Amino acid sequence: MARDEIDRRKVLAAGLGLLAAVPPLAALEGKPAGKGKALDPDEGVTAPEDLMKEHGVLNRCLLIYEEGMRRLQAKQEVAPEVFLHTAELVRTFVEQYHEKNEENYIFPEFVKARKLVDLVETLKTQHVAGRKVTAEILRLSQPAQFRVAANRGQLVAACQSFIRMYRPHEAREDTVLFPALRTILDAKQVAALGDRMEEDEHKVLGEEGFEHSVAKVEAIEKQLGIYELGQFTPR
Repeated sequence: MARDEIDRRKVLAAGLGLLAAVPPLAALEGKPAGKGKALDPDEGVTAPEDLMKEHGVLNRCLLIYEEGMRRLQAKQEVAPEVFLHTAELVRTFVEQYHEKNEENYIFPEFVKARKLVDLVETLKTQHVAGRKVTAEILRLSQPAQFRVAANRGQLVAACQSFIRMYRPHEAREDTVLFPALRTILDAKQVAALGDRMEEDEHKVLGEEGFEHSVAKVEAIEKQLGIYELGQFTPR
């Protein structure tokens, strides 16, 4: 056999070996291949990553507030429940669960390490302020209150102040505070924090608490007609 033919077969055999080593496409996509078990989307997710994911729910609530305000200011029809149900979700998911986890588990670690203490104090102050604004949104979005024009103006102002504070609030946590957690805790300690936060999720929100909260946001977005992502693409 010619030497060139031998070399060609060696290359072909090596290529087939590499292909055999590549996992099935379903496995690469996080889907079960055949009867294999599906991957857990939460497996390996750290406490800071969980908190950032929860900020996505908050951001979608802010988008709902913005669309509701736009319609009020344009004198278009919008139901008070748009604000009411969103504020209820903010109170439960953001204030009673997400922020409490930050206050109980994340902030104390920075205070103990004497790092970013001024930032932590500002974030805590903003949590308190945000709860007062949410209480005002809940009050003004009750149907009887919402029917009064002056109250609708106050509702818009309350939503604006809430959004103005929480956009930079969550951005500072995502880009400064949460990444810095790995500089004061090792991987095992971060994992332990995540376990405790998950226990609280089940206590406050029940099983599949995050998924149910996302489903509530989606329902309001669909009611407003802002669920389809493509509509936000610049033309």
